[in-house]
Amino acid sequence: MSENTVSPTQHTRMSRLRNWLSLAGAVLSISAFFAFVLLFAVDLMAEHANPYMGILAYVVAPMFLLMGMAMMITGYILESRRMRKGLPEKTEGFVLNINLSRQRDRRLLVAFVGGSLGFIFLTAFGSYETYHLMETNSFCGETCHTPMEPEYKAYQHSAHANVDCVACHIGPGTTAYIRTKVNGVKQMYHQILGDYDRPIKIRNPNLRLAQETCQTCHWSQKHIGDVHKTYKHFLSDEANTPFTVQMILKVGGSDPVMGPVEGIHSHMNVSNKIEFIHTDQDRLNIPWVRVTDSNGKVTVYRTEEFKDDISKHEIRNMDCMDCHNRPSHKFLTPNDAVDRAMAFGRIDPAILWAKKNVVKALVQNYATRQEAQQKIVASLRADYPNEKRVDALIKETLQIYKTNFFPEMKADWRAHPDYIGHKDSNGCFRCHDGKHFTSDGKTSIKGSDCNACHLIVAQGAGKELEKYTPAGVPFFHIDSEFSDPSCADCHNGQAQEE
Repeated sequence: MSENTVSPTQHTRMSRLRNWLSLAGAVLSISAFFAFVLLFAVDLMAEHANPYMGILAYVVAPMFLLMGMAMMITGYILESRRMRKGLPEKTEGFVLNINLSRQRDRRLLVAFVGGSLGFIFLTAFGSYETYHLMETNSFCGETCHTPMEPEYKAYQHSAHANVDCVACHIGPGTTAYIRTKVNGVKQMYHQILGDYDRPIKIRNPNLRLAQETCQTCHWSQKHIGDVHKTYKHFLSDEANTPFTVQMILKVGGSDPVMGPVEGIHSHMNVSNKIEFIHTDQDRLNIPWVRVTDSNGKVTVYRTEEFKDDISKHEIRNMDCMDCHNRPSHKFLTPNDAVDRAMAFGRIDPAILWAKKNVVKALVQNYATRQEAQQKIVASLRADYPNEKRVDALIKETLQIYKTNFFPEMKADWRAHPDYIGHKDSNGCFRCHDGKHFTSDGKTSIKGSDCNACHLIVAQGAGKELEKYTPAGVPFFHIDSEFSDPSCADCHNGQAQEE
């Protein structure tokens, strides 16, 4: 063997890592590990947990860590092969030979150490800034979550628009922490594959209860009492005839210490306990209800069709979210959106047939938002070829569509009905439909009449609204005699044909 060659046995295992590729991999691995530790510590001590931190801390950082380790292993393998060939130790390639007595080597070492420290610093700084970016509401709704655009748009126009997303969607404790990290990774996976639901559906059986979300701000024991509400509507006739309903909502309360247990909020599990069985995922079909009052009296109601053994079904405790199911992500129906725009003057009620024509343009089936925009403009211009106010009408119609309709995600009021009330969805009438009876078949769930939860004190337009009646008046149905309480059987959020 030549004096310039050495046997592989003369090289230690560590010497095989003395090459630029392995050292670069080591720097990358150290930086990734440092980023993981930093992100984990920041997220652990943060006031609110962030589900998307799972992507950074448990996907991105480990990915770079594995990449660095792969570079180290590759350098090790290449150096081992070179050694097995008996190549000289000082040949060019992956051999790293540092002699600090040489000025050139000292400069290279200083540059390498400085660059490594700078890289680690930039990794820490970038990780910290990325963490704060992922905490923002805009990241949740816009940056890389196109599927969440409908929910984000609705959230921006909700009563909770100034509440951070993470305040409601992330739970306290170790279990919630781990669950949200796993969920963040799963969301990234489905985002990359593009196999998410259209529209997005809640399929989490362990969804947090209102006690852990709503009631951190809202006081469940508070006695609300009666609330006066005014609903301004416009008919879908030529004159867009206004029709206003003023009513007293009997919100009431649920805690006998704060006031009588009465009204809508008597459903809350404070004094009374309400349980039910639902046979569909959206909880629209509720055939069985059990009520336990403050004295321990139990009353069971069921529909005539439901004869199943209840042990075969999950019994759910009634929760705020069973009625307030869209507290921050409500999509307005076309009728309500146009009524609101006309009431606020954004659509001029003096434009003939405006209500009917705008709603008709909104509810057509469009494949994309671009197609919707083009066809809405074309439809309204065809309806009003000589109308000077058509540009303002088109502008507001497009804004309504942009806020409440998302064709690519198949999301609108039909995909995500609001259970508050009973006009456009069965909401209250999932139980209060007069079809749930006790075992003797004599008593139905109370409150199926119009005055159980609200009193209409005035209705109509002009002088009719001056006839304020505190005791309440029967609801006046414009088109026909009103006898069946199931409003949603006819009302579907769209303007009715004349």
